[in-house]
Amino acid sequence: MNSQVTGPRVIVALDFPRGAEALALVERLNPAACRLKIGKEMFTREGPALVERLIGKGFDVFLDLKYHDIPNTVAAACAVAADLGVWMVNVHASGGRKMMEAARERLAGFAQRPLLIAVTVLTSMAAEDLAELGLGVSPEAQVLRLAALTESAGLDGVVCSPREAAAIRAQCGPGFRLVTPGVRPASASLDDQKRVMTPADAIAAGSDYLVVGRPITAAADPLASLTAINADVAQALASLSD
Repeated sequence: MNSQVTGPRVIVALDFPRGAEALALVERLNPAACRLKIGKEMFTREGPALVERLIGKGFDVFLDLKYHDIPNTVAAACAVAADLGVWMVNVHASGGRKMMEAARERLAGFAQRPLLIAVTVLTSMAAEDLAELGLGVSPEAQVLRLAALTESAGLDGVVCSPREAAAIRAQCGPGFRLVTPGVRPASASLDDQKRVMTPADAIAAGSDYLVVGRPITAAADPLASLTAINADVAQALASLSD
């Protein structure tokens, strides 16, 4: 278990088509109970103003734009995200060492720098998807390869499937942050995620933060769903500390 992790473990993915819908949900949530994730669709429509508004409400925001470009461009984009005051920002590990190191170096000058993590293999991808890209390895093997590269580039952690969390934790040690989408309560639909795990099992496997979208945002009672997931997480953490 990562002793450096404090605060809410659940990151609610605000994957709505419009900001008004996201804000309607956020009004029902408490910054002490969750963090928030803004992805490409929402950011493209609403821009930095929504991020600043959510931060102004007291929420930690994970800006999930998965930067992947030449090193200077990615470093500059990460710096702009830091200026917004986000809690976490990410890049694609497949952009390579030079790109990741440039981003890390640019953020080092910020007094309140965001956590910088890298995406390994998207949780929607299976072995056949990697094969089409010319990668004749399993998703698990590719995740471990990219996690090792990310750690050696000095980043804070990775986004990974909870099914790879235990192997990454063993490889990269207790201080490496693991952010896991593909988390679903046992009763929830899998939707388009292929490599999934329940919240309690993900924590037991070594995940630090759980990204949860539709099981909360599409629930009849989103707050009740979040509360139940947080209870599962708290029970799992208590079991690990026994």
